[in-house]
Formats: sequence, structure tokens, C-alpha cells
Amino acid sequence: MSSLKQQLLRWGSQWHQRMVLIFCVPLLISAITGLAHRLGRSWLGLSKDFGRVMMTLHEGRYLGEWMIPIYVLAVGLGVLAILATGLVLLWGRSLPAKGTARQVHHLVAGVAALPLFISATTGIAYRLGRNWLGLSKEQAAIFLSLHQGTYWGEAGRPFYILAVGLSVLTLIGTGVTLLPRRWFTPTPTAE
Repeated sequence: MSSLKQQLLRWGSQWHQRMVLIFCVPLLISAITGLAHRLGRSWLGLSKDFGRVMMTLHEGRYLGEWMIPIYVLAVGLGVLAILATGLVLLWGRSLPAKGTARQVHHLVAGVAALPLFISATTGIAYRLGRNWLGLSKEQAAIFLSLHQGTYWGEAGRPFYILAVGLSVLTLIGTGVTLLPRRWFTPTPTAE
């Protein structure tokens, strides 16, 4: 393997692990609340009040109104950074042994990369367009439509959200198991 490729893989691995640790909890919250909002409203007929509570968590509204676009931008850029560094790690590697967390992680990442990219960029575009660029709901609707997979139709949209949300949850679950063990073991102190 070339020296440049080894350096890129080392860099990608270090940054990927850092991004996962930083954004694990916000992504987990975003995935769960996005799933709960869409599936709760579409399939379970839950109230608009329930939907508002889920969106409060999904967009970080609990941090204050002025923080919403900053929170969405940070989490969205975190997703994009994780995707970019993850793709660097996949570069030129063969699929790991069957049945391992690494294989599941690689397969799900490969399938979910484009939908996650679309979801992150359109979520950012919608929120920044509404808050910072002054777009009306009608003007920003295309971004929200893409973010939610509305192009799959009213019946398909919940399935799209389910697939994207479960992909995120699977990637977080398998990704955390792949982190170096030294990060989770206490360091002995000298006495």
C-alpha cells in the first residue's frame, strides 16, 4: 500500500472515530425523534402536539430559538464529516468477514450513504433557508420534501424515513463496537 494511501487511511480513521464520538448522541436523538415523528404521525395517528415535541428534540429547539439553525448545521455537518471520513476508510478495502459488526457497518454505510447525504444537506438547507435566508415555508418546501422522502409518495414516505432512521441507528450501534477498546478502559494511575 502506498505511503499516501496509508496516511489518508490513518487520518480518516482518527477523524472518523472523533466525529462518531462527538456526534453519536445528537445523531441518536435525531434518528429516534425523526422516526417517532413521522411514524407516529403517519401510522399511529398521533397528535400534532406529539409531532411538535418530537421536532423540538429533532431540531434542538430546547436550546433556544436562536440555536436551532446552529444545532442543525452542526449535526448536519457532523453527518457529512462522518460520511466523508467513512468513505476514505472504505477506499480500497475488501469486505470484512461475514457476520461481523464491521461487515454490517460497511454494508449499511454503502447502502445508506446517499440517503444520509441527502437528508443532511436538505435538513441544513431547509433550516438555514428558513432562519437565516428568510425563505418562506413554500420556498423552502422543496428541501423539506427531499429531507422527508416525499418523492416516494404519501405511502412511501414513512418507509423511507424508517429506512434512513434504522440505518443511522444500525451505524451508530455497529460503529460504537468498532471504536478502539482503549477509549473505554480506565487508565491505571500511579500511586
